[in-house]
Amino acid sequence: MEKKWWHEKVAYQIYPKSFKDTTGDGIGDLRGIIQKLDYLKKLGVDIIWLSPCYCSPLADQGYDISDYYNIDPRFGNMDDMDELIAEAKKRDMYILMDLVVNHCSDEHEWFQKALADPDGAYGKYFYIEEAVDGHAPNNWRSYFGGSAWEPIPGTNKYYLHLFHKKQPDLNWENPKVREDIYTMINWWLDRGLAGFRIDAIINIKKALPVTAFNYPADREDGLAKATRMLSDAVGVGDFLSEMRDRTFAKYDAFTAGEVFNEREEDIPRFIGDHGYFSTMYDFRSTIFGESEKGWYDATHITPDDYKACCFETQRIIGDNGMISTIIENHDEPRGVSRYIPTGELSDTSKKLLATMQFMLRGLPFIYQGQELGMENVDFQSIDDIDDISTLDEYQVALNAGLSKEKALEAVKYYSRDNARTPFQWDDSENAGFTTGTPWLKLNPNYTRINAKAEVDTPTSVFSYYQKLIALRKNPQYKEAVVYGAFEAYREEEPRLMAFYRRGTDKTLLVIGNYQMEERTLELPSPCKKVILSNCNKTSIIDGKTLQLSGYQAVVLELEV
Repeated sequence: MEKKWWHEKVAYQIYPKSFKDTTGDGIGDLRGIIQKLDYLKKLGVDIIWLSPCYCSPLADQGYDISDYYNIDPRFGNMDDMDELIAEAKKRDMYILMDLVVNHCSDEHEWFQKALADPDGAYGKYFYIEEAVDGHAPNNWRSYFGGSAWEPIPGTNKYYLHLFHKKQPDLNWENPKVREDIYTMINWWLDRGLAGFRIDAIINIKKALPVTAFNYPADREDGLAKATRMLSDAVGVGDFLSEMRDRTFAKYDAFTAGEVFNEREEDIPRFIGDHGYFSTMYDFRSTIFGESEKGWYDATHITPDDYKACCFETQRIIGDNGMISTIIENHDEPRGVSRYIPTGELSDTSKKLLATMQFMLRGLPFIYQGQELGMENVDFQSIDDIDDISTLDEYQVALNAGLSKEKALEAVKYYSRDNARTPFQWDDSENAGFTTGTPWLKLNPNYTRINAKAEVDTPTSVFSYYQKLIALRKNPQYKEAVVYGAFEAYREEEPRLMAFYRRGTDKTLLVIGNYQMEERTLELPSPCKKVILSNCNKTSIIDGKTLQLSGYQAVVLELEV
């Protein structure tokens, strides 16, 4: 694998709406991000990905873009963005924006022109089809529920939206669409962006012709999930390689693809030395236990399931490229509440999870608040939830016969709003996020879990993340941590997550006691040094017998 400028970095995702508000309107903004750059520098991160802050009606929290060339006034303006890029650069930090080009907003100029003349030039920017026997062109279900087709008023036509009905899919088969997209990407890179996180990108290629691909219904609504068509959509690589060559490659830009449903044999094409993207995210644990029936029927992940997911990705990726590891993001619940069993959540167990993420082979992405150990919210009412996906799944659960109480219990565990509550800066009113009324209710535990309480506390979750980041960059160990081979250790042992990272001159052994009970392990070779531990005390008897307390995680250098 060719070494790249970003391999040794650590990335951090900001959800601008919930990060820091400087105007008192209850919505985070770009000036708030500028104000907190020194906090991020203190943590040790290098690359900052901003979730969408373009102009948008916010039907899907900014992933419905009405103007790719401008900042939504809620978040600031282009002068703020230019200043953010410049201030980050002063600190040797890099800014990524979200690239959302599978779809745009129905309020985008292109779609408005398409509605005015569906048979005209801009109608061909989208998937607009005649009704089939008086109904939608096929039975694809939107990712947010209901038909993926919306009728165009006053016509016999429908337009395709794999996501919200206010997010019409762009027709990548049209060369003019691709040209407009590439022009926009290069415009941003010329402004100083370091690259992009690329949203839902596999969906740009459809199974064509769309009217030929109906699938067996997987729910009582007679529809089939849209992902079914991805296996019949041939040729997405042609679009992705063209986009890379026309844009990213010319700037040595960093790109992180949101890729689901990839085939193992295609991984080198996605993230190899000349792949479509620099990296892509490991979603294996986030999709574990999914059910076609909905969230209410999903299987909760166990510690051994989590280990199996992580290890499978490590083996599949190998030296084919650099995966990006995540615990959570804006589309997922808080990882500590998901991957640590109920009743076992503590700073120690949170640190174990962090250790596993950072010591696996890959580029770590931290989601805002993860470094504090922010947790899921105990939502008391569906009225407290804003997320359209959660609201749809709540209705799915009710339709399946669950009571309101059981339906809420089922969906709040997975709700995206768990990660979207405002960042917890301190224990003052509204957690220091805003002087106004926050757009989404805060997690009540902000008085206990917040940046002010953790930044200068040596034993805090924040301080532990600092140590993990420092270890990744430590000249003594970074070759093993960043590039070293992965090899599972005692994989069959329940609730033990352990693996080697083998560098050219150092062998590290990472061990996580993924349970409340203590355990004793015989090391495979003598311990040369305890590099990191999430507990005050690490007991090694005669250099080879390791005694671990509950949820203790250690990084050991072994004698070679």
